[in-house]
Amino acid sequence: MTVADSALDPDALAQARRLLATPAPSERLWPVLAAAAFAAVAALALAGAMITAPPVVTQHLAVESNVSLDEAPPGETPFSEAP
Repeated sequence: MTVADSALDPDALAQARRLLATPAPSERLWPVLAAAAFAAVAALALAGAMITAPPVVTQHLAVESNVSLDEAPPGETPFSEAP
């Protein structure tokens, strides 16, 4: 009698092994979606804060050494006396 000559059905054995095998753990998708949503909300909040915030760096104006910043240029009124 050869090994292939068996009273057991190979298809039935394969199905029984599949049913008895431990199921593969399924991956949960909610933590990934929650992290992506949090990152998107944080990015939008930071972008909104950057747009609405005043500029942090200012440029300095080139001033001649003999002109005072408190005096208005010739022909103009000073800012404190403007209407």
